[in-house]
Amino acid sequence: MRPILIEIIYEGDHCIPCVYMLETVEEAIGDMGDRVKLELVYLRQETGGRRYKELSEGLGGPAPIPSIFINGRLYFSTTPPVEELKQTLQGLLQAGE
Repeated sequence: MRPILIEIIYEGDHCIPCVYMLETVEEAIGDMGDRVKLELVYLRQETGGRRYKELSEGLGGPAPIPSIFINGRLYFSTTPPVEELKQTLQGLLQAGE
């Protein structure tokens, strides 16, 4: 089974909401090991900008900054509570996504 891919739309360390979202995700996935993969979509880097555009295309407009995409789908446009994120990820793992 391939790992769940979590992507955070991330403007940079100067963006306090971005940092807070990253900390929340790291706490939520702490004990999930290699079943999840976390990547930051840095908007200030060329590859990040391209990925941001790809993720935004299906939304009909720009993706929120910050936001959490799981397997290419927008799941959270604001920072969720750690437990809510954990439950979402555990549900996806059990469903085999």
